Amino acid sequence: MMDTERLVLPPPDPLDLPLRAVELGCTGRWELLNLPGAPESTLPHGLPPCAPDLQQEAEQLFLSSPAWLPLHGVEHSARKWQRKTDPWSLLAVLGAPVASDLQAQRHPTTGQILGYKEVLLENTNLSATTSLSLRRPPGPASQSLWGNPTQYPFWPGGMDEPTLTDLSTWEEAEEEIDFEKDLLTVPPGFKKGMDFAPKDHLTPAPGLLSLSCLLEPLDLGGGDEDENEAVGQPEGPRGHAVSASPCSAPLARASSLEDLVLKEASTAVSTPEAPKPLPQEQWAIPVDATSPVGDFYRLIPQPAFQWAFEPDVFQKQAILHLERHDSVFVAAHTSAGKTVVAEYAIALAQKHMTRTIYTSPIKALSNQKFRDFRNTFGDVGLLTGDVQLHPEASCLIMTTEILRSMLYSGSDVIRDLEWVIFDEVHYINDAERGVVWEEVLIMLPDHVSIILLSATVPNALEFADWIGRLKRRQIYVISTVTRPVPLEHYLFTGNSPKTQGELFLLLDSRGAFHTKGYYAAVEAKKERMSKHAQTFGAKQPTHQGGPAQDRGVYLSLLASLRTRAQLPVVVFTFSRGRCDEQASGLTSLDLTTSSEKSEIHLFLQRCLARLRGSDRQLPQVLHMSELLHRGLGVHHSGILPILKEIVEMLFSRGLVKVLFATETFAMGVNMPARTVVFDSMRKHDGSTFRDLLPGEYVQMAGRAGRRGLDPTGTVILLCKGRVPEMADLHRMMMGKPSQLQSQFRLTYTMILNLLRVDALRVEDMMKRSFSEFPSRKDSKAHEQALAELTKRLGALEEPDVTGQLLDLPEYYSWGEELTETQHMIQRHIMESVNGLKSLSAGRVVVVKNQEHHNALGVILQVSSNSTSRVFTTLVLCDKPLSKDPQDRGPATPEVPYPDDLVGFKLFLPEGRCDHTVIKLQPGDVAAITTKVLRVNGEKILEDFSKRQQPKFKKDPPLAAVTTAVQELLRLAQAHPAGPPTLDPVNDLQLKDMSVVEGGLRARKLEELIRGAQCVHSPRFPAQYLKLRERRQIQKEMERLRFLLSDQSLLLLPEYHQRVEVLRTLGYVDEAGTVKLAGRVACAMSSHELLLTELMFDNALSTLRPEEIAALLSGLVCQSPGDAGDQLPNTLKQGIERVRAVAKRIGEVQVACGLNQTVEEFVGELNFGLVEVVYEWARGMPFSELAGLSGTPEGLIVRCIQRLAEMCRSLRGAARLVGEPVLGAKMETAATLLRRDIVFAASLYTQ
Repeated sequence: MMDTERLVLPPPDPLDLPLRAVELGCTGRWELLNLPGAPESTLPHGLPPCAPDLQQEAEQLFLSSPAWLPLHGVEHSARKWQRKTDPWSLLAVLGAPVASDLQAQRHPTTGQILGYKEVLLENTNLSATTSLSLRRPPGPASQSLWGNPTQYPFWPGGMDEPTLTDLSTWEEAEEEIDFEKDLLTVPPGFKKGMDFAPKDHLTPAPGLLSLSCLLEPLDLGGGDEDENEAVGQPEGPRGHAVSASPCSAPLARASSLEDLVLKEASTAVSTPEAPKPLPQEQWAIPVDATSPVGDFYRLIPQPAFQWAFEPDVFQKQAILHLERHDSVFVAAHTSAGKTVVAEYAIALAQKHMTRTIYTSPIKALSNQKFRDFRNTFGDVGLLTGDVQLHPEASCLIMTTEILRSMLYSGSDVIRDLEWVIFDEVHYINDAERGVVWEEVLIMLPDHVSIILLSATVPNALEFADWIGRLKRRQIYVISTVTRPVPLEHYLFTGNSPKTQGELFLLLDSRGAFHTKGYYAAVEAKKERMSKHAQTFGAKQPTHQGGPAQDRGVYLSLLASLRTRAQLPVVVFTFSRGRCDEQASGLTSLDLTTSSEKSEIHLFLQRCLARLRGSDRQLPQVLHMSELLHRGLGVHHSGILPILKEIVEMLFSRGLVKVLFATETFAMGVNMPARTVVFDSMRKHDGSTFRDLLPGEYVQMAGRAGRRGLDPTGTVILLCKGRVPEMADLHRMMMGKPSQLQSQFRLTYTMILNLLRVDALRVEDMMKRSFSEFPSRKDSKAHEQALAELTKRLGALEEPDVTGQLLDLPEYYSWGEELTETQHMIQRHIMESVNGLKSLSAGRVVVVKNQEHHNALGVILQVSSNSTSRVFTTLVLCDKPLSKDPQDRGPATPEVPYPDDLVGFKLFLPEGRCDHTVIKLQPGDVAAITTKVLRVNGEKILEDFSKRQQPKFKKDPPLAAVTTAVQELLRLAQAHPAGPPTLDPVNDLQLKDMSVVEGGLRARKLEELIRGAQCVHSPRFPAQYLKLRERRQIQKEMERLRFLLSDQSLLLLPEYHQRVEVLRTLGYVDEAGTVKLAGRVACAMSSHELLLTELMFDNALSTLRPEEIAALLSGLVCQSPGDAGDQLPNTLKQGIERVRAVAKRIGEVQVACGLNQTVEEFVGELNFGLVEVVYEWARGMPFSELAGLSGTPEGLIVRCIQRLAEMCRSLRGAARLVGEPVLGAKMETAATLLRRDIVFAASLYTQ
């Protein structure tokens, strides 16, 4: 403590404040007190000590200077306090919400409480992971748009959702269970179970507890009452106690057993009336597009949207149905105005404050529609794989794959959805992506209405009927009859300025085919070829010429079109390379004025300004700019996306006069022209060269003719070589377009998404597919027929199978099996080469069809058509007693005896023998005998046809006919059981295993049938007819049950195989529950198994982000090619590992029975762009990138864009698994890919 005398204070100053210094205890701290007077002393013993700040002390000791911490001495560093264990705390969970409540039942007059009734409560404990109901609470705001792969989808419309009434009905049914019948003894998942056998079974099966022994001491009550009731009332309501069986009725008196048997047979044959068919349900309702809508504005006085023009009739009819909230299918011609229907639906949704989703098959069409609808409505959003603009808008434009993902993930956008517009529905025929349309249509909830827009298709009603049955709502089909702008089709044979007028009309605007124009084109071509041969001594070329000839053809054609003011023109060429060649060859052609050149230049500068400097100097950009300045354009998948959009916009402005394009330009892109030119009528479809289909031709030719600008559209087919055949041209131009066909197939993503939801089954998805529609559309009729047959079966009398008739059921089964085996062997004979060779003229055969039963015939003539052989045969028959076959009386039902089943009991005429000549199908020949007759087939046929005329009807037959009939009659009398037949194995050399085994089985069955005892009973005919009727009804019921069951699904075997693949790889367990790997696969958009296996094998975690992106390019690249030898060793090893994983998955698929080979599965990987993607991810400019590969720039951009989408899906999957390192790498990889010209923003979205 400091002494007061030692304090030295400053001299007092009037400006100084009076302060006093006080020492605070023994801590060494001082404090200034604002007190008058000089501080001169402190407390005698100091202030009380205070503890230092614990946080500061901890930071000083443990963080600032941790060197003093003992590293190895643990005796003082860790201490533990033993706490009291409480196992019951583990069982403390939040109580489940009450699923029911008690409701008081009161007297209606007095209000007195009579009792209480338990009432089920709706919508308790609903969540996005447990319920498919729309009443579940919404998810987090961050997941409202895309949903979450762990969420359930909403309940699909058209499927029967279990209601509370159904649940209560099921509970009541469960209360009436009979505990003595049809109960499982071992519960699912248990190894031991319970024995429900009656008490007389004293020894239960091993591992089972006897329930009867356990319940024996219990008094369940109610037994005496039931016994007294049974004694007092022997005739219960069902009458089981006294009702005797039908067979116990007393026999009626008869003079002989034969009378009794015939009487029973007649009673057994009597069948009840056939059930009346149900009235046909009509789900697709055609609307007459020709009848005018006169009261349109009276019905809709305040329309949701108005146009500057008067809508057409079909548009008004569609709008009327939209106002009624009906679903419509508009199948109209190209450029007829289908978009008007979509616009009104969007406006109607905005008026109702709901939402609309517009789906398109391709991204380019989505971008165009976004621009158009945004200019019209404003509140429009766009969702594509790499772009997300205004997701909160009332109208969302997206591709169909994104809508499918939102449906499976339970997006909350679906709640507010009123309309889903499917544009270009005919794209459902696409083999790869058509299944997406069917999945979306099946998964849409019930409150969403559907608008389908398509080109004209022949089976629009059938497709609409499928959707109507699927959603259980009527679909109104509206089709246009004619195009708004008619087309004229020409052939062009010119190739120089002298021949530029050789344009020949082939199909006029009224649809009339002009053969005169075709022959004129042929003559013009022949004349030029003959002059060419005289000059050069060459033959007529049969192939198309090179670039020089193409340049001459196009220069002469375009000069002719320019003179006739028929520009702009779209030239469809079915090759990317030929598009570029033809455009580059027209170097001397300039179709734009100076003002148009200036406008094009300014537009190009404005659009290309968004690119970096090196990207503006790309060869493709410079070449396209030069072409566009001259009014030429090129449009195909190899062009950079921004250049394609520039070409489209300039073409829509009329600044591109000639556009060379591939078929993709006609798919939905609304760019009409004055004229359409076909470079050829043949294309390569991926496997072979073929002519254009009518639907493809109509789709492309429909781009000709601008509505409101052109009176007619012009379509020209170039004849560079010889003129195509008239039949081929007629079929292509006037044939029916392709029908809408199902491309439904099973994918692992679909299976896993449905397996994770207990209430949805993959079988239900398959049942509702368009491929199963023909067999499932009669389900209601099948159910009614099954109910009627069940009623008939219950009313039938049981056959007597006692005593001598004990083996009657076996006899019937043997006979049926023998008949089926004989038919199978005969079918193999008729399909074999040796069998058909034996059926030559003169061969004696046994005929069995509706008119003839085991009648002998001799073949007179065999048709020369090998695809459908017809055998003209002379057959024995009875002399007809009546000319009208209906007056001959019904045939009595036959009861087959062993002689009828074994061998062929031949037909013998009862009276005068007659003959007839009929044409037999292969199935009408029951057996081929060893006998061959010498007949003159032509004479017999001529004589028979002559005697069919009324004038010669009574003439006697020729001697050749009489001889043939007598020979056949002699053979039939000599061999009543049938003449010897050709043995399929020894004579016809059929070595097929089924034929050999069938022959052995047939001989065994014949022995069993000969030894049957039931045929000796006098009651056999009557009891056999009863049994046959009963078995036929049971067989028909089995057929109907099969058609109504899942077993009749065409894809069911493949489904079981794919589930077995998932089970083998560990994606689902034995009970079908989706495991973690399966949930990860659900988040993948493509190659789900391969990506998931690579993730769980840690094949990607050790690589750098750019290496991961390069490897994954093999999964999205569409252009085949070799990876090259310049790759780093890490990438080479990575490629081999990816292929090894793919090979392992392929081997599992083959082992599980799928028909895709390992080579085909591994062959889907293309590593041709690995080096390109690797260098791009490392930062190489695109101008240098194009030189690394011969792949067109547009395909490279598409590959990198799809790769970025895959990286994002892998990032989400890594987060789901809990792999933050891999997730960060995938985020980095996606960032490295998204730069410069590859991800330049679309011009349509600016």
